[in-house]
Amino acid sequence: MRAVLMLLTATALSACGADTATSAATVAAAKAREVEQAQALKAQVHTQLEAANAQAAARLEAAERQ
Repeated sequence: MRAVLMLLTATALSACGADTATSAATVAAAKAREVEQAQALKAQVHTQLEAANAQAAARLEAAERQ
């Protein structure tokens, strides 16, 4: 009886570990997607800033020629 109880306890504890590992993997995948999205947003903002700076430089140059 004691062996059966220990076996059931061990089985229950190992199931908790599997749930924890699955949850951790899900969270890690979500964080990886967040990082990818943040990097894409950073690249987009960088491109927009470069375009704005180029436009401002062109306007300044045109104003200096007048």
